[in-house]
Amino acid sequence: MKKFAIPALIAAAALASCTTERDRPLPDAPATPVSIDGNWSDPNGLVSTFQAGNFNTRTTDTNQLLASGTYVKLPGNNLYEISMVSHVQNKQSKVNCAMISPAQLNCTADSGAQFSLARKSNLVATQ
Repeated sequence: MKKFAIPALIAAAALASCTTERDRPLPDAPATPVSIDGNWSDPNGLVSTFQAGNFNTRTTDTNQLLASGTYVKLPGNNLYEISMVSHVQNKQSKVNCAMISPAQLNCTADSGAQFSLARKSNLVATQ
């Protein structure tokens, strides 16, 4: 009987050291792509609205339409091309924008001018 006791103890110890597979955390889901859709402002206080492929820019004081057009997402990470008409200059142009964060667009006009837009919050402050 003692011949079997030692191997039995070793086997029991080996089995006790084994643990059952624990729940493994799932890998993080890929980040949901952030859309350009929404309202964006520039440092001059102009508001650009992107909605379902359409684009417009208005003044905040009089709501005057300054520019309008369309936009498409380009291949690559968060790159967009805006085809627009300036209603002030009656001129067509293209602008390429890179969404560098969910709250910031860095843009370059076909003229070479560069500017940034900041996403406006849709939250309404309560008083």
